[in-house]
Amino acid sequence: MKSILLIGLGRFGTHIAEKLDELGHQVMAVDGIEERVQSVLHIVTYAQIGDSTNKEFLTSLGIKNFDTCIVAIGDDFQNSLETTSLLKELGAKKVISRASTGVQEKFLLRNGADEVIYPEKQLAAWTAIRCTSDHIVDYIELDENYSIYELSVPEQWLGKTVLQLDLRKKYGINILGFRNNGRLEMTVTPETVMTKEKSILILCPQKSFRKLPI
Repeated sequence: MKSILLIGLGRFGTHIAEKLDELGHQVMAVDGIEERVQSVLHIVTYAQIGDSTNKEFLTSLGIKNFDTCIVAIGDDFQNSLETTSLLKELGAKKVISRASTGVQEKFLLRNGADEVIYPEKQLAAWTAIRCTSDHIVDYIELDENYSIYELSVPEQWLGKTVLQLDLRKKYGINILGFRNNGRLEMTVTPETVMTKEKSILILCPQKSFRKLPI
């Protein structure tokens, strides 16, 4: 369990708060609008109404005590930038900030952000990848060379075993597991048979994925 400071409770910030609650982390939520703070009281550990660009206010929160600080401000980039800079100045261990454009991403990194989340860019990439094949169920980009894909089993693979397909030798692909009727199965053997009920999780070089017959 980690202690997390979440600043900004718009739709994006609220979704983060919901997921952090689901994962069992302690969350201090902050926003300048009372209604937003009130709306997350049932899913966060603590909540404060305040101006995150005010150094005295941030200091009162005990910034050094948080494992991670998330700046999810999306409607005022100046506030986001100032908040990010102040957090680092006050000794934040890790600052993750939201950007809406490539320029914002660069400024945030230069002004103290350890990581930048660019939701629109990441969602656009995810959507584009999903459109490239009818078999892609989900997709996670690890870096510019490797990604994890969840695929529905192509018709030409049905009834074949992992050994018969030999994806590692042919394409450099590693099978990580399967999802069978919604349940994740991480045990993979050469005798595992591809069925219609399964989806397959693979670790795949980007260049190899484009060569798959799907």
